[in-house]
Amino acid sequence: MASRDATALEDPVGASLRGHHAHLARRRGKAATYQPGVATFSAVTADADEGEWADLARLLGRGEVADMFSGAATPPPDWEPVFVLDGRQMIWTGGGLPDDLATDVAELGPDNVPEMLDLVARAQPGPFWPRTRELGTYLGIRDNGILVAMAGERLRPPGWTEISAVCTAPEARGRGHAARLVSALVARIVARGERPFLHVAEANAGAIALYERLGFDTRRPVTFRGFRTP
Repeated sequence: MASRDATALEDPVGASLRGHHAHLARRRGKAATYQPGVATFSAVTADADEGEWADLARLLGRGEVADMFSGAATPPPDWEPVFVLDGRQMIWTGGGLPDDLATDVAELGPDNVPEMLDLVARAQPGPFWPRTRELGTYLGIRDNGILVAMAGERLRPPGWTEISAVCTAPEARGRGHAARLVSALVARIVARGERPFLHVAEANAGAIALYERLGFDTRRPVTFRGFRTP
């Protein structure tokens, strides 16, 4: 099991862009964001000055959305707020997983992107783009050959892996697909010596209850924020 030091979870986007996802990053000065089509998450330092925000604006371009995730830094007044969402960060503390992990999950690759995007459009799990699967491993479950559920790995701060994009098609809900996929990902993450964590909207009580049953505990409340560049 990875170190229990959770310092990297204070800034999971910045820690990922500086480390495991450096090959997917765009940088200017201290500002960083993901390459187009991978993710819209961006990061600046906690005490970012106007110059650092200007560097991020140049990286993104005019009128683009800067998804600052759970970062606490406040942009200049001419950055238009786009969204604010209350959520929580949860970490896996052990236990909660079934003794026999599912065997009906399959790894999804580049050829599966069109059906992954179709599932996202129907299930609405949150941000997912044509290159998002490059962030880590994605697993899926099929019904009669049709992809009806998936989940995958997103942020990768040192020692940790975030589970994300947990979603099930409306017609396939209530069959335990999400629990099987999350359990399979937890097993993979732990097997390589890292620790699973995730983020969930505070209003999604059903998902929170599921994650708690699977051994996740709330670490801290978070606020997800997005702004439009001037």
